[in-house]
Amino acid sequence: MNAYDFDGCIYEGDSTLDFYFFCVKRQPKLLRFLGRQIGGFLLIAFGFMNKTQYKQRFFSFLQGLDNVDDTVRAFWQTHIQKISKWYLAQKSEQDLVVSASPEFLLRPCCDQIGVHRLVASRVDPATGRFTGENCYGAEKPARLKSQLGVEQVGAFYSDSLSDLPMAQIAGQSYLVQNGRILPWTEYRPNVWQKIKRHAFSFEFFRFLVVGCVNTLNGVVFSYLFSKLLPAQVAFWCGYLASLTISYLLNSVFTFHESMSFRKMLKFFVSYIPNFLIQNIVVFLVNGVFGLPELYAYILAAAIGIPVTFLLLKIFAFRKKIK
Repeated sequence: MNAYDFDGCIYEGDSTLDFYFFCVKRQPKLLRFLGRQIGGFLLIAFGFMNKTQYKQRFFSFLQGLDNVDDTVRAFWQTHIQKISKWYLAQKSEQDLVVSASPEFLLRPCCDQIGVHRLVASRVDPATGRFTGENCYGAEKPARLKSQLGVEQVGAFYSDSLSDLPMAQIAGQSYLVQNGRILPWTEYRPNVWQKIKRHAFSFEFFRFLVVGCVNTLNGVVFSYLFSKLLPAQVAFWCGYLASLTISYLLNSVFTFHESMSFRKMLKFFVSYIPNFLIQNIVVFLVNGVFGLPELYAYILAAAIGIPVTFLLLKIFAFRKKIK
C-alpha cells in the first residue's frame, strides 16, 4: 500500500484555495466572511490560535454556500485535470490519500480517479467546523492507525517536509518538487527554497512586527539622547536601549524561547556585526555628509533589519529552525 499527500503532490496546487476562489467567483457575497478569515490569520500569525482553529475560521464561508454538494461537484468538473499525470501513470487500487484538506472536498475527486482509501480533515460542510484535529504533520500517521488500522505503508509521496512523521512509517519516502520525484534523504533545498521556507513563515511575520517596533524604539531613543549627547554617543545609547527591548520581544513573541542570561548574551553577540554596520551608516550620513541625525538613524535601522534576522536565525535562535 502506497500513501500520497494530496495538495502539491498528486494535485497541482492547493485544492482548498482553488475551491475557495471557485466559490467566491460563483457567489461574490461570500466575501462577507473575509473579515473573519483575516482576523483568524492574524491570530494564528501572532501565536494566539492553532491551525485547526484558524482553518475553522477560514471555512466559515461554507455557511454562505447555497448548495455545498452541488458546488463541490461543479468544482471537480473543472479541476479534475489538475491531478498529476505522473500519479495517474502509477496509480494502484491499493493507494491511500492522506491530506489536511477537508474530506468532503477530496472524496468526490478520489472516487472519480479510483482511490478508495482517504484520510483527511473532518470538516462539517454546512458550518466549516472541524470534528477532530486538522490532519497535518503527526496527526496523519495517528489518523491512519485509528481510522484504518494502518501503522506502516510501502511508499509515501509528499511535497512538504512537514510530512516527516509519515515518511518515518514508510518503507520508502519521496519528495515531489514541481513534478520531479526524488528520495526523501536526497532532497537538498536550493537557496530560493530556503528563503521561501523562512520568509513565508509566521515566525518571520512576527519578526517583522518586532523589527518595526525595534526600529521605532531605536530611532526615538537615539533622537532623544541626541538632545543631550553627541550624535554618535546618542546612537550607542539608543541602540542599547532598543536592543534590550528587542531581546525581550523576540524571546517571548517571535521565537517563543524562555529567557536566560546565556541566551541574552548570544542575542547581543549576534547583533555585533549589525551594530558595526549601523554605526558606520550613522557616521557617514551624519558625520561625513552632514545630514540630520534623524535621517541617519532611520537609514541605519532599515539596513540593519535583514542582517539582524539572518544572524538571529543562524546563531541566537538556531534551535527554532525546523
